[in-house]
Amino acid sequence: QVQLVESGGELVQAGGSLRLSCVTSGRTFSISNSDMAWFRQAPGKEREFVAAIGTSGTSTYYTESVKARFTIFRNNAKNTVYLQMNSLKPEDTAVYYCAARFRGRPLWLYDYTYWGQGTQVTVSS
Repeated sequence: QVQLVESGGELVQAGGSLRLSCVTSGRTFSISNSDMAWFRQAPGKEREFVAAIGTSGTSTYYTESVKARFTIFRNNAKNTVYLQMNSLKPEDTAVYYCAARFRGRPLWLYDYTYWGQGTQVTVSS
């Protein structure tokens, strides 16, 4: 069974920073062979893609609204992927989800196999 467990979400003021973490586990899961991504879902809205990273960490892809503010990175030795969020805005308020899939597909394709339960990020104005 594959598990993705997010953490790091909290209430923060606009302009602040947060770092989200996603720890992966599972007998059949290899983070080294997995593309990883972050999605988010705001109240009353559909879930949207935020950022993705390839297996080695050198390839990344972001939605336009977070470019230059958010950074996705990974530590395969720790089975963990991160999302560093800077210059946070109230519109970044959402539940943030970690996702994973077997490597090999373009990062701009948003079809992921495994999902975490999410962590709440709230940005106050």
